[in-house]
Amino acid sequence: MGLIQEYKEFISRGNVVDLAVAVVIGAAFGKIVNSFVSDILMPPIGLLMGGSDFSNLKIPIQEAVMEGNKVMKEAVSINYGAFINTFIEFLIIAFGVFIAVKAINKIKKAQEADPEPTPSEVLLGEIRDLLKK
Repeated sequence: MGLIQEYKEFISRGNVVDLAVAVVIGAAFGKIVNSFVSDILMPPIGLLMGGSDFSNLKIPIQEAVMEGNKVMKEAVSINYGAFINTFIEFLIIAFGVFIAVKAINKIKKAQEADPEPTPSEVLLGEIRDLLKK
């Protein structure tokens, strides 16, 4: 089998296409979630924590080298504030995903709790009851 034919079979498998769609949708949804967390949730959290925005917190390692108004060499710093913001965003997103998965699992359990017996199961139950007599 030729390489092109194998590639066509690989791509035409349903799970590969489904995975590709999931990755694209996931990336787009990730942007929405990040915007929600950083633009909607983080400002009130920052306000509750004393109105501070962690993203500006950093430890300078090397100052920028300037010649007049022109930057010759960028400043180097450890931006721990951006890390704190990202970590808080992660915790919020992880909690949201946890709540969503918990709700989905609850719905699945409710649907699986009382499944209707199949006609075969009903018949077997009747046979069992008759044999008990």
